[in-house]
Formats: sequence, structure tokens, C-alpha cells
Amino acid sequence: MWTTLTGVNDDLALDQQLCFALYAASRATTAVYRPLLDELGVTYPQYLVLLVLWERDGRGVREIGAELDLDTGTLSPLLRRLEALGFVERRRQRDDERRVDVHLTDAGRALRADAEKIPRCIASATGLDRESAAALRDRLVELTAALHAHGAHAV
Repeated sequence: MWTTLTGVNDDLALDQQLCFALYAASRATTAVYRPLLDELGVTYPQYLVLLVLWERDGRGVREIGAELDLDTGTLSPLLRRLEALGFVERRRQRDDERRVDVHLTDAGRALRADAEKIPRCIASATGLDRESAAALRDRLVELTAALHAHGAHAV
């Protein structure tokens, strides 16, 4: 049982909901990202794909989907738009036509330099020091893993 700001116990009070706190934080974070990503000409989900490819270029579509926890139905349109923007190209593997690898173009690689300021801008906007931000991130990763594990065992 939780105690609300008014001192009344109410498990259904909005200000007591973890889901709402996460939702509000996600929306606020995305709002800070939006103008930074507008400068790059990409959306937040497209930026996430680029982050994965900047770490290691030439990944398979399934591998990118697993990394970002996205299914291929969601990822494929993102990749098509990034390809239309000239930042990536999709290539079928010669030895397995079913497998498609995604590679950065020269423009996609060059975009990384323009994106390097984004983490610093986001860090500044949070008001958290490096250690606090890392601790929060680690807790959120733990929360995500726990919820995925619970979902896998839900009846």
C-alpha cells in the first residue's frame, strides 16, 4: 500500500504509479531529444538504429531488432526511411538470400560527428552527475530485464 501526497493510502493514485513515472520521464526525455535529432534529420527510433550501427556496422536486421527490442515489422519501415535518407543501405547476403545486413553509407558514417554532442546535451538536461545517471540507467536495465522475465512467465 502506498501513501499519496494527500496522506491517503490509494494504490490507484496516479502519482503512485511506476508506469506513469516511467511514461512521463520517457516523454520528457524524447522532447529533449527531438530538436537535437531534427538537426540531424532523423527520428528517435532512427537515431537508435544509427547508434547500433555506429557501434558496429554491417549488422543483420534480426540482430538490430534484438538489440533494440523491435520486431521486424517495426524495424523494416525504419530501415527503409533511413535508406531513403541516404544513411544506410540494406544488402542481402550472397550465401543466404533470406538474411539482410544493414550498412552505413558514407553519409551515415559522417552523421556520427554531428551526433556526438547529443549525449552531452541530454546529460546536461537531466541535471544528474555521471555516476547518478549511470546508476539510474543500470536500475532501468534491471527493471526492463525483470519485466521481460515476468512477461515470459506470465499466465
